[in-house]
Amino acid sequence: MTVEGMDWDSVYREEGDIPGPPPWNIGEPQPELAALIEQGKITGTVLDAGCGYAELSLALAERGMTVVGIELTPTAVAAARKAAEERGLSTATFVQDDITTFTGFDEKFDTIVDSTLFHSLPLEGRDGYLRSALRAAAPGARFYILVFAKGAFPAELETKPNEVDEAELREAVGKHWTIDEIRPAAIHANMPEMPGIPVPPFPRDEQGRIKMPAFLLSAHKPA
Repeated sequence: MTVEGMDWDSVYREEGDIPGPPPWNIGEPQPELAALIEQGKITGTVLDAGCGYAELSLALAERGMTVVGIELTPTAVAAARKAAEERGLSTATFVQDDITTFTGFDEKFDTIVDSTLFHSLPLEGRDGYLRSALRAAAPGARFYILVFAKGAFPAELETKPNEVDEAELREAVGKHWTIDEIRPAAIHANMPEMPGIPVPPFPRDEQGRIKMPAFLLSAHKPA
């Protein structure tokens, strides 16, 4: 099976089969997205969609940006709020809500960033998510999605994200957004060893994290 029916709050409570936090929560923004920050491509008021522990939100707030993180799981939201308070980051706020149906932010965001959320959604939730994000986007807003590519996980793995191929990603997002680019990318993960499950044979970064196959999609809402 894939992520349908997954209890994500138990994952963030670290009660699942994988020890520790989700492997793709690496204590800092994913390098693909950190590069966008350095390039000045994440600007204005930002939505961190499915923010998790909010590593991206916190990094942006440290640069003085206004960020809203929306996350389904109360454990992750509580951790994000605590981290922002401890760092004195008043421009980062966090909302517990369903990203596939959230409201209340019409045309608010200049940039929307999806850091490993898309593949965590049930397939039937994708369209609602993309519609909700479009409604929350200001005219001309930019949208970035970092998502696992098919082949990132062993086919025999019982529970895994809903990986995508390029055509599937383009079809889903292109119904609502104007796509500018889809390119191969990597999601860096602290993948633990688990009995009976081989560690994927992918390259590692300088910190020893596995670089798992992914796509980085860039899109925008017409002005």
